[in-house]
Amino acid sequence: QVQLVESGGGLVQPGESLRLSCEASGFSLNGYGIIWHRQAPGMPRDWVASIGGTNLKKYQDSVKDRFTIIRDNAKNAVYLQMNNLKPEDTAVYYCEATRLRTSYWGQGTQVTVSS
Repeated sequence: QVQLVESGGGLVQPGESLRLSCEASGFSLNGYGIIWHRQAPGMPRDWVASIGGTNLKKYQDSVKDRFTIIRDNAKNAVYLQMNNLKPEDTAVYYCEATRLRTSYWGQGTQVTVSS
């Protein structure tokens, strides 16, 4: 069964860090582009960071220098290291694995940044 599962979300204070995981089962992430998206309440889903099949990394301007996307082929997982979190980072975070016309999504993990 093909599945993507996100984990690692939670409630943190501004300035703290979280590491989100996106783990695949039933298929290999090798060769897939991985995109982290997020959706804040009442807002459309937005792209945050991506890592291509050749490991080219891209980031939304608002998270550059704070977020890092990391691929671990041995663990069949991709991570999103989030440092210096801000209240505006509060959202449900989703990972997407995409290659050609195939796309898999996880169920999302909630990140709340609040003092």
